[in-house]
Amino acid sequence: MATRSFLFVLGSSRADGNTETLARLAAEQLPAGYGQRWLDLRDLPLPDFEDLRHGDGGHPAPTGHAATLLEATLGATDVVIASPLYWYAVSTSTKRYLDHWSGWLEVPGIDFEQRMAGKTLWGVTALADRDPAVAEPLAGTLRISARYLKMRWGGVLLGNGSKPGDVLSDTGAVSRAKTFFN
Repeated sequence: MATRSFLFVLGSSRADGNTETLARLAAEQLPAGYGQRWLDLRDLPLPDFEDLRHGDGGHPAPTGHAATLLEATLGATDVVIASPLYWYAVSTSTKRYLDHWSGWLEVPGIDFEQRMAGKTLWGVTALADRDPAVAEPLAGTLRISARYLKMRWGGVLLGNGSKPGDVLSDTGAVSRAKTFFN
């Protein structure tokens, strides 16, 4: 049996927020042999994505933070997008990371689409609204992205909280976190 490797991409604008807390709680339940890599997009800022598909030369191979994120993304069997719900969608830094996937699809020799197929995409988010339906645009973005790349969709773990630490009072989310990656 191949060992799984989880990449946790943190897309919050603050450290130790509710989304990260919930993701870490879920990750604590993973078997000891599973790899975990945590990357915070605040530490790896990406430039705005520029679509070069129809220009001269196309997309160059990524460098800097983009290269780090590409390598980590391709090296994982499971990609966990941990983004708070900001205006009913993923955060700006998370969206920018996903936008760069479009460029990586076009870089010769990377074979991004083929290498992403079969991986599992997961979502973790904290929201301040009691109605989980407001997170559907975020979940839809991730679910449809997974489908486009022929990835498995693992689902989204939702928790409620506004101030740091609030999510730990959401007993339903805490309970779901304990079995989320099963």
